[in-house]
Amino acid sequence: MSEVRPPVPPFTHETAVLKVRGAEDGWNSRNPEKVSLAYTLDSRWRNRNEIFSGRKAIVEFLTRKWEKEREYRLIKELWAFSDSRIAVRFAYEWQDAGGNWFRSYGNENWQFNEAGLMAVRHASINDLSITENARLFHWAIGGRRPDDHPSLSDLNL
Repeated sequence: MSEVRPPVPPFTHETAVLKVRGAEDGWNSRNPEKVSLAYTLDSRWRNRNEIFSGRKAIVEFLTRKWEKEREYRLIKELWAFSDSRIAVRFAYEWQDAGGNWFRSYGNENWQFNEAGLMAVRHASINDLSITENARLFHWAIGGRRPDDHPSLSDLNL
């Protein structure tokens, strides 16, 4: 096996938290090719109403997503974990082409292979229209959320 993406299963609380933060950092980069490398070649996804598999489809999906969801900033938080599975909750803020702001809330269920690559991802997401003044995520676009930025729990989200 040539691709290994630490931490690898079986997860502990500490390694599950690291895996979640790594995923958050990757998605906040808004780099579809980079993000796709965290998934198996045949990774299966359900995202909202889309079902697809494979890294090429992941890159195509993320490219479309971040063309639509401008000013994207994401926070993920560990919800639960087992040997090879992690459940997270998340929120992200974004702006559409018309200048309208949204906060999207959701849950993801992840399953990893023995090399730490995500083989299955199920995401359920709801969008809430917000005003620009209601935004809570203000770090540099395309960058890592600062370590001292409040978590979802700290923000009561």
